[in-house]
Amino acid sequence: MVDLTAIARLLDERRPGHSLPQGLYNSQNAFDFDMAAIFGRSWLMVGFAVELPRPGSWMAVPVGPWPAVVTRDRHGDLHAFHNSCRHRGSQICKPGKGSAARLVCPYHRWTYELSGELVSATRMPETFDPADHALTPIHVEDVGGVLYVCLADDPPDITDFRRQFEPMLAAHNLRVAKVAFESTLVERGNWKLVMENARECYHCATSHPELAQSFPTGASAHFDFGEDRRQELFAERMAAASLHVGPAEGDWWQAMRFILNDGFKSMTMDGAFAVKQLMCDLEGGDIGSLRWSIEPHAFAHATADQVLMFQAMPVAPNESVVTAKWLVHRDAVEGVDYDLRRLTELWTRTNLQDRDLVENNQVGVNSPGYRPGPYSPDAEALAIRFVDWYCRAARDFLDGQAVGQGGAKQGLRRVG
Repeated sequence: MVDLTAIARLLDERRPGHSLPQGLYNSQNAFDFDMAAIFGRSWLMVGFAVELPRPGSWMAVPVGPWPAVVTRDRHGDLHAFHNSCRHRGSQICKPGKGSAARLVCPYHRWTYELSGELVSATRMPETFDPADHALTPIHVEDVGGVLYVCLADDPPDITDFRRQFEPMLAAHNLRVAKVAFESTLVERGNWKLVMENARECYHCATSHPELAQSFPTGASAHFDFGEDRRQELFAERMAAASLHVGPAEGDWWQAMRFILNDGFKSMTMDGAFAVKQLMCDLEGGDIGSLRWSIEPHAFAHATADQVLMFQAMPVAPNESVVTAKWLVHRDAVEGVDYDLRRLTELWTRTNLQDRDLVENNQVGVNSPGYRPGPYSPDAEALAIRFVDWYCRAARDFLDGQAVGQGGAKQGLRRVG
């Protein structure tokens, strides 16, 4: 049960341009609310189409505390389901990836097509109808080779995101890629602190000395460089190569191609490509980085030689799981075309540094002396954007609950 009145009160306390009240960062009530109001209603980045390479492929992913599974059926069509058997609810597929002709629950062997239909349930009465017990579907979309799921019955409109973003991503050829490496990091911090940290580079120059070599830490918002002739020349060069620069954005997403620092063609320790076989060879691969992000929980960078995905999932009020994936061209051979350590070193260091920052942030936020402070409008513009979006999404959910309860204030008290 969520105390919605308490959530509404905390949202009312939030001052524009300031961080959130303490209770939204560390209470069980806020965590339960966030799962229902935010993660239960948003498009979530869960991976890439190439992770389901052929009919029979499946990928089981946790959506916070909820298990989900994405499949490619015998016809090659994508599906997504709650990863919960329609018998007694057991998780059907353990987190990870695999291939199977059908999905079989490990408990009592109920068996499902990869398109969700129940095809076998032994020792059930004659009155039992398998058609009434298909897997419960969830929405799934493939946008430019990136997979998104939404658990809501009526998900946010994804049309504009697809229309604007797919042309920006197309040159990176994600459909001829492969996942070279995946890492998982547990962070003792609220998911919103993880994402606020991920949405700003105010801290980068001092906390990420390796990343700061390639990343333009002084830019603001959509990598606004001001009157920078270097960025103007970059934009002209990208336009001549038919590469979209942006910025492009909607309520819950944004994308921008930006120039890397002088001498850097990729986001690596030394600025050189980490992979010989490029995913995009336009302009000799000197195409900066295409960064896109979606609220509430993910961002990615696509350079000529690789794609890096960062995704955060809530686990508890003060715990989040961060998953990173590195994609390279599917024909690139480890040990020949790339060295795994060199490919992953920069972002591995950065993610570990961010984990320490988030965990230290959470300790301070838990203090009785914590008071919400002001963001830098220049250096933390995207953190402000994230928190403002969160507050709007939270209020939209509260308004929907009020309507559902006949608009009575008493009806806002609790929701199961």
